[in-house]
Amino acid sequence: MNKQKEIIMKYVFLVSACTSILSVILICLFLFVNGIPTIGKIGISEFFLGTRWRPANDIYGILPMILGSLYVTLGALVIGVPIGIFTAVFLSAFCPKNIYPSLKSSVELLAGIPSVVYGFFGLVVMVPIVRELFGGSGSSIFTAGVLLGIMILPTIISVSEASLQAVPKTYYEGALALGAGHVRSVFYAVLPAAKSGIMAAIILGVGRAVGETMAVIMVAGNQARMPQGILEGVRTLTTNIVIEMGYAADLHRDALLATAVVLFGFIMIINLSFAYFKRRALR
Repeated sequence: MNKQKEIIMKYVFLVSACTSILSVILICLFLFVNGIPTIGKIGISEFFLGTRWRPANDIYGILPMILGSLYVTLGALVIGVPIGIFTAVFLSAFCPKNIYPSLKSSVELLAGIPSVVYGFFGLVVMVPIVRELFGGSGSSIFTAGVLLGIMILPTIISVSEASLQAVPKTYYEGALALGAGHVRSVFYAVLPAAKSGIMAAIILGVGRAVGETMAVIMVAGNQARMPQGILEGVRTLTTNIVIEMGYAADLHRDALLATAVVLFGFIMIINLSFAYFKRRALR
């Protein structure tokens, strides 16, 4: 009886794995079959280097959206990476045991908040604050970067803390034996030993920032033009697809699918980078 159960479960797991792989293959085929010919039809240079996106005139240049995604993601990293890493170091090496459960639960709670709630918070709270302090409309690269920096904190904190906790205690004890204090032992022995895991955390944070849509729509301004400054509105690749897909048709719809191919390429690069750093961490 137990042998039959094992055989049944073996095939259940096999079907589940094949379903996941097939889903990924079908998504890739759908995107590439519809998107790549469109890039050729529009023109590679016109599509990737074009600075104007005007579907009414059949002009489809996604350079403003590519730069918008890069700038917003860079802003998120500037905000989220230092705070996330220092928080992870605090939780793993400095946090008192009586408050650790509360702080850990708070980080996990941040990960469970829906994107639309973050977006609503940014629209109601952050946009007016930025408008009052710096002028402009408040919906800008700066606001979107700060909001995404907050959103990627749970990913960076959780993965970085796990990497720090996985460092053998001998690193820390050896540093103490050589005369280093607690702080120096953590920052000069434990933290460098966990650098591969921390880099993986940063890459995962980049993936979250690049793929975020709803929150960015609500605070970035959604202006399909070349970025003019950190206090000006911008449109990212994801928001461009979501905003216009509902009414797009013919070449316009195909151009949005081609934009999705570009976004898919970015995500693939991020995932491959994560796999590379994960392999290095296991060596």
